Formats: sequence, structure tokens, C-alpha cells
Amino acid sequence: MTSTKKAQKNPNATIKKQKELNSQFKHALPSLSDESNRRKLAKMLISLFKRWQLDTASQLNLLGLSETSQFLLGMYAEGKEPLPDNRDTLDRVGWLLRIHKSLRLLYPKNESFRYDWVNKHNEKFDNLTPLDVMKTQGLLGVAEVARYLDSLKGR
Repeated sequence: MTSTKKAQKNPNATIKKQKELNSQFKHALPSLSDESNRRKLAKMLISLFKRWQLDTASQLNLLGLSETSQFLLGMYAEGKEPLPDNRDTLDRVGWLLRIHKSLRLLYPKNESFRYDWVNKHNEKFDNLTPLDVMKTQGLLGVAEVARYLDSLKGR
């Protein structure tokens, strides 16, 4: 009997199995509503920004923060302040980490190129740097850079 026929015969078993999978998945991913997880994420992101050699203004821009929020970067770096629990910030962080992951996969043996990539001019972006695209276009630019890297991976 196929699994579809089994599911039709016993829908409760399918629901139970789905709940088990959801439960396992929930434990695999940290909750971003938890401040301690957002603190760790903030610290990790500031570390990435340092590897990308971003100045303060660029870091604030990529996080969607105003220039008056400079003090937050130090707090993030020390793990003393969590990232804001809002969709815009967390979306930005997700895309930025996706860019980082893609670069690690695309250039696993060339660490210096991987971290310099955001500052290199790229024909795909009309000879702008990926950083320029992310800064001028905001969240949409960050997503565009991430999707471009995804396309290079064959995703």
C-alpha cells in the first residue's frame, strides 16, 4: 500500500507524524523571540561586518539603523544588547547571513576573496560593489545580492 493510501486510510497517523516532525524542527532552530539568541546573532553579525571591513556607517545602513544608533554596534559586538525583535531587522540579518553562507560555499578555500567579495566591483551590479547595492537599495539590495549568489550556486 502506498503512503498516500495509508494516509487516506489513517489521517490521524499522518497528523501525528507531522506534529513529530514540526517538534523536531522547532528544536533544531533557535527562537528569534529569545533575547539571548538575538544577542548571539548580533555578536556574530558584527564579527562578520569586521571581516567584511565595513565602516560604522555601512554597518548601520545594512542593519537599517540610523546614524544615532552607533552605540548599539558596540553593545552588539559585546553581546550586551540583542538585535531588535522586528521583521525588518531580522529579514536583513537573514539575508546577510545567507550571503555569508553562500560565499563560504562558493569560495571554501579562498578566505580572503570570500571576505573581500562584498567590496569588489561586479559587472552583475553595473560595476558597483555588492556593498554599494546593499547600501543604496536597502533590504531589497541585500536580497538581490543574496539571490545572485544563490544563482551562482545553481540554486
